Amino acid sequence: MASENGPQRPKYQRIADDLREAIAAGQYGPGDRLPGESALAEQYDVATLTARQALKVLRVEGLVETKRGAGARVVSFRPIRRRGIQRLARDHWGEGKSIWSADEERPVSIDVRVDTVPAPAHIAHLLGLEEGTPVCARSRRFVLDDRSVMLASSYLPLQLVSGTAITRVDTGEGGIYARLSEIGHAPAHFREEIRCRFPSSDEAQRLELPTERPVIKLFRTAYDAEGSVVEVNEMTMDSASYILEYDFNA
Repeated sequence: MASENGPQRPKYQRIADDLREAIAAGQYGPGDRLPGESALAEQYDVATLTARQALKVLRVEGLVETKRGAGARVVSFRPIRRRGIQRLARDHWGEGKSIWSADEERPVSIDVRVDTVPAPAHIAHLLGLEEGTPVCARSRRFVLDDRSVMLASSYLPLQLVSGTAITRVDTGEGGIYARLSEIGHAPAHFREEIRCRFPSSDEAQRLELPTERPVIKLFRTAYDAEGSVVEVNEMTMDSASYILEYDFNA
């Protein structure tokens, strides 16, 4: 339990701290039901609204899920461990494997849409194009265990990929990087930039998450051996669904 002698925090946060510690200690396992608002209010001698705020904190963090009439239960979803180095290795996608398979063995559902769109200003800048230049946009929504976990949009120079499988919904084994390799523009270097912010209303709706939960915004730029940018991938990830892992030698 949280120390009574520690820094004074609002009562609802102290209740959330206690419940979070109990979940971490295994007192409540995946799928277990937490004490209800009335029980918490009585236990901590607080108003029901205060107990409700405590449970909301845990819901926003992605630790519990609440359903009307069913109370709050510990989330059973196992976070995705995104292996930032291994997943982009040439010997992975070069063997026809999907990048996703480096992170997860669980089956994932991917909704794919391919369009030709005017390059947004920030994407055009990264691709070295004029704003509004037509580019190939591959938009995906990833759903794992009935949970929307990520939105991703890849932008590629249309002049480079026109007429290739990259412009189709199904790009074939190895994905777009294997197809880029076939046309002589295999990715040779990657750069990723990571930020966190609250989701837009559209992102929150598509990812089905509370607007108070931050999302991870990850931009990946892929370069070929000549240093030309061949893809910019803008990813929006549910922060409660991911662990970002980077394993590399000194």
